[in-house]
Amino acid sequence: MSEITQADNTQDGKNQGEVTQGEITQREITQGENTQGEISRTEVAHNANGNIQRSQDSAQRIFDSRDSASQTGTKQTASVLADSAYTHEAKRVRRIIAQGGNPNEYLKENAWEHKVGIDPIINRRVFELDPLPSPAQVLGELPLTPADRELVIESRDELRDVLHGRDDRLLVIVGPCSVHDPAAALDYAQRLSKVRAELEDDLLIIMRVYFEKPRTTIGWKGLINDPDLDGTNNVKKGLLLARKTLLDVLGTGVAAATEFLEPTSPQYISDAITWGAIGARNTESQVHRQLASGMSMPIGFKNATDGSVKAALDGCITAAQRHTFFGINHEGRAAAVETLGNENCHVVLRGSSHGPNYSAQDVAAAMMQIRSVMPPDSACAHGLIIDCSHGNSGKDEIRQAQVVRDVAARLAQGESGITGVMMESFIEGGNQKPAPLNQLVYGKSVTDRCIAWPETDVLLHELAAAVRARRARDRR
Repeated sequence: MSEITQADNTQDGKNQGEVTQGEITQREITQGENTQGEISRTEVAHNANGNIQRSQDSAQRIFDSRDSASQTGTKQTASVLADSAYTHEAKRVRRIIAQGGNPNEYLKENAWEHKVGIDPIINRRVFELDPLPSPAQVLGELPLTPADRELVIESRDELRDVLHGRDDRLLVIVGPCSVHDPAAALDYAQRLSKVRAELEDDLLIIMRVYFEKPRTTIGWKGLINDPDLDGTNNVKKGLLLARKTLLDVLGTGVAAATEFLEPTSPQYISDAITWGAIGARNTESQVHRQLASGMSMPIGFKNATDGSVKAALDGCITAAQRHTFFGINHEGRAAAVETLGNENCHVVLRGSSHGPNYSAQDVAAAMMQIRSVMPPDSACAHGLIIDCSHGNSGKDEIRQAQVVRDVAARLAQGESGITGVMMESFIEGGNQKPAPLNQLVYGKSVTDRCIAWPETDVLLHELAAAVRARRARDRR
């Protein structure tokens, strides 16, 4: 879905929202962080040593800050950046659920159906908690800076050139499997920023900044859904925290990539995204194909979990067309949405339940299938991305590094059809079970196993060397 323009964001953000107790402005959030040892975006961007000292509960403090002026009776400016705690009624509903009870009994006299005079039969398994601020409100109060906006525009243009073959650099999408600790994500972004600048002649590096995780059955669903990693599922807090994390990552000079898991959250964050993914579980979904058709950045469709490349290819074909569907507008209201189509979609090979599909034979077969139906000048027909994690490595970080090196060797030998690679990497290698931040190892994934930063640094340099070798080979 197309991003809301910055001018519209600011105007709508100013005109909407009522002052509620505990609300704070963006400036007050920054003040609250700085007074408690937080590092501002400017400091992050200019931290020459790359050592970001943040306590692991820094994300919580973003929303725990209180404006001292409110204690003295000073009038506050309307803001959507409110204290993230649930309202009293929402807390009661959640407490009843946690205790195994049925909130319908509590809501019997308070349900909106009762208030408007209809039988309360439509929401027997749904309980509406706190309303979320509109996209216009959030983007208006947490806007991209001019530098952020320029970074997004330039990186999208560079990415399109790489996808279409006008730029011979290799696209590298690298970063944590998912963001669970914004402080660690910023730490990683700072490290990546230095390598990105060093290798920018050979690699177009974009950081994975993933906030929503698809689950095969159940599990932690990501920062937006459960930012405290404790099952409280404070979506408003997670949504605001996700946007602030993106702004801070952009502040280090690194462009961001993410997976779009459902059609609502992109309205709040997509203006800060350079590359988007539609995952293996959703690549056949009409909803996600329609969503991709309206996004303002290139989108990669992953092969289906059974290995089907055709499913991803069909997604690219569908997303290139115009669509009309149900969505929300910048005010958060239900609306009919019409898209123009996205011609910059492409296929991502991520392995499958049957094994890997990153070999030269797999790539050649996939490109033959793609080129049989896609225009020769399309991004899709030029090449594909190899996801070195997931089914291509069995989610094992040691094997994942081996896959990266295999691809690098093939690139150096001049293999065509590979536009980019994806790696899951974090500060510490491996993973750990999700838990509140103060119980976790700093910088270690709580979802899939990740390659440690020192090894990531080496692999990025090896990929850059492979690109240089390919160039030299082409000049012969």
